[in-house]
Amino acid sequence: MHEGELELTEETAARLIAQRFPALTHLPLRRVRAAGTVNTIIRVGDDLAARFPLVGESEDALAAEAAAMEELADACIVPSPRPIGIGAATSEYPSAWSMQTWVPGETAGHDLHAISDALALEVATLVASLRAADVREREFDGQGRGGVLADHDEWVALCIERSAHLVDAAHVRRLWGALRDLPRSGPDVMSHRDLTPFNLLVSGDRLVGVLDGGGFGPADRALDLVAAWHLFDEPRRRIVREQLGTSDVEWQRGAGWALQQAMGLGWYYEDSNPAMSALGLSTVRRLLDDAELTSLG
Repeated sequence: MHEGELELTEETAARLIAQRFPALTHLPLRRVRAAGTVNTIIRVGDDLAARFPLVGESEDALAAEAAAMEELADACIVPSPRPIGIGAATSEYPSAWSMQTWVPGETAGHDLHAISDALALEVATLVASLRAADVREREFDGQGRGGVLADHDEWVALCIERSAHLVDAAHVRRLWGALRDLPRSGPDVMSHRDLTPFNLLVSGDRLVGVLDGGGFGPADRALDLVAAWHLFDEPRRRIVREQLGTSDVEWQRGAGWALQQAMGLGWYYEDSNPAMSALGLSTVRRLLDDAELTSLG
């Protein structure tokens, strides 16, 4: 999926885990087949998971990720993985890697819960709980999504160019032009910052876990609203909006972040990760079909 992606065999994973965590050598290892784009996941017994980055990471970066994971787990209304430890890069695997707790559940699907009132209410409650966590005088760190929408103009333009065979490029261009300059509706709040269906665990239509908390931190309060666009039809999106008391501008900024994210998924993962591509294209369709947004662009 990525240039320079690191390969990992089960045998290599077993050796690395045994070296770093010898007390776990008796536990069975199972590669987790998932749609993730950042790590190879090896389940260790029933309660743990090792995460091996597909692109090399430093120990310092994974330590910062672990701190964010702990903070998310403390704030979250449902279980979220907690860090156990970090493994150093070796000649066999030239990246630091990490061990964390395993949270059971099935990943949500962009096309499975579109009409679920129960999940819409729980997603709204989740976003509210994360926003309520203490920012501790921090601000957005400038990494990825969550700052200024217009800073992503170049990326969105590239995505529109690469996606002309997949979406209505002219409509996307008009909509982005209408959303990119919308003002913020308040100071930064704590945000998951990647609240896609693949990071939400469900049992049926009930939320049972949240994954990938390593980016938890201050960001635009509209950012986590992307979950509503990724998951729900218009009546269920309205439930999220009303439960959170979201203003029109804040809601539309959330749509802007959803468009920025979704446009990067469809074409980039078209061949390498069809499930991720399908998520992006589904979200773009919801955005382009929304009557309120159509009136803007």
